[in-house]
Amino acid sequence: MPLVTVGINHKTAPVSIRERVAFAPEKMFDALDELVHMERAQEAVIVSTCNRTELYCLVESDEKVTRIIEWLSEYHCIPLEDLQKFCYAHHEDESVRHVMRVASGLDSLVLGEPQILGQVKSAFAVSQEGKYIGANLQGLFQKTFSIAKQVRTDTSIGENPVSIAFASVSLAQRIFADVKKSTALLIGAGQTIELVAKHLKESGIKRIIVANRTLTRAQVLAEEMGAEAILLSDIAEYLPLADIVISSTASQLPIIGKGVIEKAIAKRRRKPMLLIDIAVPRDIEPEVEDIKDIYLYTVDDLHSVIQENQKARLDAAKEAEVIIDEGVAAFRKSIESRKVTDIIVNYRQQAESIKQLELAKAIKSLDAGQIPEQVLQKLAHNLMNKLINSPTQYLRVAGANEDQQALGIASQVLGLTDEKHK
Repeated sequence: MPLVTVGINHKTAPVSIRERVAFAPEKMFDALDELVHMERAQEAVIVSTCNRTELYCLVESDEKVTRIIEWLSEYHCIPLEDLQKFCYAHHEDESVRHVMRVASGLDSLVLGEPQILGQVKSAFAVSQEGKYIGANLQGLFQKTFSIAKQVRTDTSIGENPVSIAFASVSLAQRIFADVKKSTALLIGAGQTIELVAKHLKESGIKRIIVANRTLTRAQVLAEEMGAEAILLSDIAEYLPLADIVISSTASQLPIIGKGVIEKAIAKRRRKPMLLIDIAVPRDIEPEVEDIKDIYLYTVDDLHSVIQENQKARLDAAKEAEVIIDEGVAAFRKSIESRKVTDIIVNYRQQAESIKQLELAKAIKSLDAGQIPEQVLQKLAHNLMNKLINSPTQYLRVAGANEDQQALGIASQVLGLTDEKHK
């Protein structure tokens, strides 16, 4: 069955499109159920992050790719013609290469960033738990994780930490001459915000406030980083204190609107605020950008900051591409080997079936009192005829067609001795 990848990412679509096709974590099982059980795919894994939404699928035929894009359009209520212009599709080996590059961080906004591997592993685990994958995608993703680990181990792609979190803090340090005198309000308590908090703490920032829907999770992160924890409902009260606001939640709707920022900036007496929205869908209404003394950046805006930190990783990326090429070849070889194994198993099962059938006939004849020598001769004769029947028919057809290549291969497969070379 063909392996295909359908998706959009930061290279093909702006954040305004990516946020519309993002899958909420709590709805992932439902989405996979629709995708697989409505016969659009036989197996599927959905990777949905702030920079990409990708569907890795095993399908009956390449024609199913169109149906998968149609489903993506229907599921997210986006006109098909609007979605198609941003979509890409990879097939077979290119699909294998793509998932390996993604997991290794070579297709990320931040070259070599490590978080994507964990996100791909989580997506795989969801499909595995819901039994939306079989042996084919199971083998692909296990090989992918092995290759990604090799890339991390054998190259310097992970050196000089660079990530969306790192880029966010770098931007803050550029805008505020002395970040050590600043206060940062971090919204969310996931892995990205945790990394942001870590980088801010390393920069020596004066104060960090962590806001989250669940206070317990915010308190855990706050304790680790020496910060304060508040609820999302308290954000309006704390916004006037924040010089830097960095938000990354899984909310499907904006949690910070233009009105609350206008009130905050007024209380700050027009003292500038930096807002970095690294969530998809976005946490901060785009209209906030129109407010004077407010500097709003999205994940797309961080691109120029990130580029400067990528140069050191380019040589390592070339080495990683070689490892991935070898990984694709190895995976293809394993697939072909599995096909041969299946043929051998089927051939042995067929021979075993013939053997058991003829053996049962022989035992029945012996029980009926027939002469053992005659029974054995008949058993051997019947076994020989049935086992050589298919090869004999193949040879006759090849001979009639004067297909010398087929005859030569058949001779080798059947272990026939070439009389000319005796």
